[in-house]
Amino acid sequence: MIKSKAYAAQSATSPLAPFEIDRRALNADDVQIEILYCGVCHSDLHTARNEWKSTTYPSVPGHEIVGRIVAVGDKVEAFKVGDLAGVGCMVDSCGDCHPCHEGEEQYCEQGFTGTYNGPMFGGENTFGGYSQSIVVKASFVLNINHDEKDLASVAPLLCAGITTYSPLRHWGAGPGKKVGIVGLGGLGHMGVKIARAMGAHVVLFTTSPGKAEDGKRLGAHEVCISTDVEQMASYANQLDFILNTVAAPHNLDAYLQLLKLDGTMTLVGAPAEPHPSPAVFNLILKRRQLAGSLIGGIHETQEMLDFCARHGLVSDIELIDMNYVNTAYERMLKSDVKYRFVIDMSTL
Repeated sequence: MIKSKAYAAQSATSPLAPFEIDRRALNADDVQIEILYCGVCHSDLHTARNEWKSTTYPSVPGHEIVGRIVAVGDKVEAFKVGDLAGVGCMVDSCGDCHPCHEGEEQYCEQGFTGTYNGPMFGGENTFGGYSQSIVVKASFVLNINHDEKDLASVAPLLCAGITTYSPLRHWGAGPGKKVGIVGLGGLGHMGVKIARAMGAHVVLFTTSPGKAEDGKRLGAHEVCISTDVEQMASYANQLDFILNTVAAPHNLDAYLQLLKLDGTMTLVGAPAEPHPSPAVFNLILKRRQLAGSLIGGIHETQEMLDFCARHGLVSDIELIDMNYVNTAYERMLKSDVKYRFVIDMSTL
């Protein structure tokens, strides 16, 4: 076993605090990564506080991991010691079901194994990136091709980047398409950047007038203040696709009405409480679709990282020390970050 310092929650009400964990000794197909940076995702908070009622304690969150490979198993050929590498939301899947064979491991019929909190349908706990090192099956490790100076800002791409890239790619965001991004937070700001880089005409929807200028800096062609009824009405029946990143319950009908015939709104935010049910007629009268999307498979995540490297895309971050993480959680609840916290793991 490999001893590793970490930060963990011991219960739903306890703050994260120093904790020592055991990483497995390397199997032939494993790599060991020294973690340099780990992003802070809203899912980390949901899990640490058991808001999804599925947490196994102790809980070591963190699934936006970048670092350097320090050891490789005997059968590993794709990586070598010294390589920069990333780990996202998954560290394993069954490998045998149809989604796994199609490279869609996130939809594994047996439930993928999360980087933290173990297999989706229960099983041995796993510990995430709020730690010194991690041992991962090489087939679930990503190549990092960004400049090393950008590593901290690359970390959130392993969740926020793929969570927005996958639906934008799946529903064909690109030239000639008018795409709405709802919310300008950790997910939304990457949605704006990626949709713009794909060539779409991007409209940001935000409740905060103070974010309008920043939305345009990040790549939005237009900004709509969603609390302004007249502004919202001006976009009725105009959008081909909407990526809704908001992780709090809200009125979906206000956005469904903005879609064209055959338009789709995809939800990627995961609120702790349900959204109000949308009106059926907003769907059937324009053959609109309300959909959901969950991160991406390993192949698509690598594709996203390479796309972002080519286009010079990284996350806008605030770099923090490990002992600041509990304060960061409270600030995250207030949307008091532009736009993603990343932990400098050298401070652990």
